[in-house]
Amino acid sequence: MSNNDILKKLRVALSLRNDDIIHILSLVGFTATNAELGDMFRAEDHPKFKKCGDQILRNFLNGLVIHLRGPREEKV
Repeated sequence: MSNNDILKKLRVALSLRNDDIIHILSLVGFTATNAELGDMFRAEDHPKFKKCGDQILRNFLNGLVIHLRGPREEKV
């Protein structure tokens, strides 16, 4: 299963739109454009298809944790 497939399945399972994904990525300081995300969600045989790299998926998953649980509490 490719990173693109994982990102697509999470988007559908969590009912996320591209704007939501951009916001989640911004929670960890990663920027992505709507066009970049659109290219990742295209079919693999499409001329503008873009592979989802490990860095994007990793940042999305880290941002998703913050989005769902909230920011990590500082230890005192």
